Amino acid sequence: MAAYKRILLKLSGEALMGDDAYGINRATIVRMVKEIQEVTALGTQVAVVIGGGNIFRGVAGGSVGMDRATADYMGMLATVMNSLALADTMRQEGMTARVMSAISIDQVVEPYVRPKALQYLEEGKVVVFAAGTGNPFFTTDTAAALRGAEIGAEVMLKATKVDGVYTADPKKDPSATRYSTITFDEALIKNLQVLDATAFALCRDQNLPLKVFSIFKPGALKRVVMGEDEGTLVHV
Repeated sequence: MAAYKRILLKLSGEALMGDDAYGINRATIVRMVKEIQEVTALGTQVAVVIGGGNIFRGVAGGSVGMDRATADYMGMLATVMNSLALADTMRQEGMTARVMSAISIDQVVEPYVRPKALQYLEEGKVVVFAAGTGNPFFTTDTAAALRGAEIGAEVMLKATKVDGVYTADPKKDPSATRYSTITFDEALIKNLQVLDATAFALCRDQNLPLKVFSIFKPGALKRVVMGEDEGTLVHV
């Protein structure tokens, strides 16, 4: 039995690269989609926000000295590309996904309209939110927190390379231990930098719990949704 009826899953663009230098690794995106499919099979409604680092990293060298707003818009377009790839992979796996963009690209994806997004979720479709918040200077973490609050998600799941929040960097400190749960205030005091400051404040203020887990650990997403002790729960 799933512990959550509706979740917001935040994937980093880098997670799609697999072992590649940049771009989308086919085997990696298929594996991720299968993990999401396992969760939808439990009856949980899934919305996804994905970053664009895997694509933007490939052109980041050329963005040095570029206006920050312009670079951010390029990053937003990269998230649209990732969202389309994710939705198409879901289609190939027999799932129904809808991509909704915060910036208007009507020939490619439909615009983000909250009531429509809620309708899709109720119908059992996976909704992929593209183009971040539609504004420069805001990260996709902030977009995830915003959309999670808007759609009434019970939890925001941040899929990372590390299987939770640790007392210190586990790569540098072998004695670092994983928190099973921690409050937003404790994470702030300990300067654990779970999310960027804006996203963190939004989750805390809207009482949107955050679960940090590793997307590279097979079955981790399903265990999180089942309410098992996987990753770290950050709560008010």
